[in-house]
Amino acid sequence: MAEQPNPEYNESQIQVLEGLEAVRKRPGMYIGSTSSKGLHHLVYEIVDNSIDEALAGVCDRIDVTLYRDGRVGVRDNGRGVPTGIHPKVGIPTLEVVLTMLHAGGKFGGGGYKVSGGLHGVGLSVVNALSEELVAFSRFGGAKYVQHYRRGKPLDPVTEIEKTTETGFEVIFRPDPEIFEDVTFSFDTIANRLRDQAFLNAGVLLTLHEESTGREIRYHYRGGVVSFVEYLNLNREVIHPKPIAFSGERDGVLVEVAIQYNDSYAETLLTFANTIRTLEGGAHEAGFKAALTRVSNDYARRLGLLKEADQNLTGEDVREGLTVVLSVKLPEPQFEGQTKTKLGNSEVRGITEAIVAEGLSTFFEENPSIAKRILEKAIQAARAREAARKARELTRRKSVLESSALPGKLTDCASRDPAESELYLVEGDSAGGSAKQGRDRQFQAILPLRGKILNVERARMDKILGNEEIRAMITAIGTGIGDEFDLAKARYHRVVIMTDADVDGSHIRTLLLTFFYRYMTPLIEAGYVYIAQPPLYLVKKGKQERYLYDDASLERLLDEWGRGNDVTIQRYKGLGEMNAEQLWDTTMNPETRTLLRVELEDAAAADWIFTVLMGDKVESRRDFIQEHAHQVRNLDTVG
Repeated sequence: MAEQPNPEYNESQIQVLEGLEAVRKRPGMYIGSTSSKGLHHLVYEIVDNSIDEALAGVCDRIDVTLYRDGRVGVRDNGRGVPTGIHPKVGIPTLEVVLTMLHAGGKFGGGGYKVSGGLHGVGLSVVNALSEELVAFSRFGGAKYVQHYRRGKPLDPVTEIEKTTETGFEVIFRPDPEIFEDVTFSFDTIANRLRDQAFLNAGVLLTLHEESTGREIRYHYRGGVVSFVEYLNLNREVIHPKPIAFSGERDGVLVEVAIQYNDSYAETLLTFANTIRTLEGGAHEAGFKAALTRVSNDYARRLGLLKEADQNLTGEDVREGLTVVLSVKLPEPQFEGQTKTKLGNSEVRGITEAIVAEGLSTFFEENPSIAKRILEKAIQAARAREAARKARELTRRKSVLESSALPGKLTDCASRDPAESELYLVEGDSAGGSAKQGRDRQFQAILPLRGKILNVERARMDKILGNEEIRAMITAIGTGIGDEFDLAKARYHRVVIMTDADVDGSHIRTLLLTFFYRYMTPLIEAGYVYIAQPPLYLVKKGKQERYLYDDASLERLLDEWGRGNDVTIQRYKGLGEMNAEQLWDTTMNPETRTLLRVELEDAAAADWIFTVLMGDKVESRRDFIQEHAHQVRNLDTVG
C-alpha cells in the first residue's frame, strides 16, 4: 500500500531562492566546490571577465594582487562597466552585473564576439560568495565605486573622481562561512595567469603578493607558439621551431602550434575561449583526424609507407607530440562530466579543415622536417605492433581468469566500483600486512615489487612488457592510452601507499608519472589518491599517538615533555607496522587521511614530470636546488 502524502506538505514548503541566495545556498553548482579549488575559481572568474575584454581587443593589461589581509584584487584597463540606470531593470548597470545572474555584455551578441567565464554569472557569483567586495569602474570620464557584503549593496554607485582612464577593478574577500579555507596560493594563480598570457598574445598579466613581495609578469607575444616552446623547454625537440597556423571560418577562430620531441608521450592541451577543455571535444577530434590523415597521405607520397603497409594510427602520429590547440567561437557549448568538453559539432569540421590545410602546406614546404616526423611515427607503429601481444595480456578477462596474477592481486568481495578501493602497496612485507588488515568487502591489495619502469623514458612496447605495470592496468580495468575507458574502472579509489622514505617517494613519483601520462582521465575523475602513513608512534605510559609530520611531533613533545618516559618510534617502512596498526592509521576510512591527486594545471604538471623524470639532468638539478627548502621528511642515506 502506497504511503499517504504528508498532510503538511503544501505550497508554503516550496522554497524559492531569489537572486544570489541560490548561489550561497548551493555554491558547488556555480564554482564546482567550496574547497581550495572552488576558492581559486573566484579569482579565475574575475580574470576571465577581464580576458573577455582582451578577446574584444580593448584590454592589454590585467593585474592581480594578493593583499596582506586576505583580500584579492583584479584590475584591467578595458572599457569598464557602464554605471547609468539600466533601461529594463531600473538600477545602475554596475549593480546589475554584480547582483543578477545571467546579466552581462556576453548575452544578446552585442557586447562580446566571444567570451569565456561562467556564461555571464561570474561577477555576481563572486559577489555572492564574498564576505565583502568593492567594485571600481572607470567609465565615461569618471571613476565610480560601490561596496557589497555577501552579495548585497551597502551603498549606491558613487562617483569618486574624474579620470581619462578606463577599466574595471574588483577587490573581494572570500566568505569563511562558505569556504573551508580562504588562503590563496600564489603559485596556483600564477599558473593560471601564465596559461592565459600564452593564449592571449600581447596581453600583460601580473601577480603581486603583498605579504612576501613576490611579483611575476607574463607577457608572450608568440601566443600558442610560446606555449609549446615552454612545454618543450626540457625536452630534445625534433625540429627547432613549432609548426604554427591559424584560420577563421564561420566566426570560429582556430590557432594551433605543434612541435615534436624525442619522448614517447603526447602532450595535448586544448582550449575553447581560453577555457581549458580537459575532456577534449569537437575541436580535439577535428585536430586528431586531420593530423592522422595528412600524416598518412604524406608518408605514402614520400614512399615511407608502401602500398602493402597499414596506415599509421592516431597513437603513432602523436608519439612525442606537444600541441596547444585554441579555438574561439561565439556560443561555446560545454558538456561532459566536468563541463569541460566542447560540444559544438560544427567546430570539428572547421578545425579539421584548417589543421589539414596548415599541416599539408608545412609538409610541402619543409620536406626534411616532415620526413623526420613521419619516420618517428613509423618507428612508433613498429613498436605498437610489438606491444600488441603485451597489451592483450593486460585485458582483465584473459589475465585474471588465466591466473596470470597469482599471489599479486588480492581482490575485494564487492563488485561495485563506487565502493571499491585498490591499494598499490610497496613491497611484499607491507602487502602482507595490508592483506591481513584490510576490509575484505571493499579493499583490494596489489603489492608492487621494486620500482616500476619510468614511463617518461620508455615506449609503449617496453611499458607493457613491465610485469608490475601490466598487473596495475589489468587490475584497474580501464585500459590505457587511446583505449582508456573510465566506465570500465573496477575501483573508484586507487590508493598509492608507499614508505615515507626516499625510495617510497621515488616509487610514488614513478606511479604518478604513469597515471599522468597514460591514465590522465583517472586523475581527472578524482579516482587517484595518496595514502598518508604515520611517521612516528610516540608512547608515554599507556598513552600512544600516531603522528604524521615533524611539526606534530614537536608539539606533542612540548606538551608531554622530553623525558625518558617518552619513547619515539620512527617508521621507515609500512612493513614495520602490523596489520592492526596499518588498518588503524592508514586504511580505516574512519581514521585515515587520503590525499586526492588533482590535475589543477596540466601545463605545470607536464613541465614538472618532464623535469623530474626526463633525460635532462641539468634541468632536474636546477629544480631540486630551487625547491630543496620545501622538502619534508627527507631521509639521509649513509
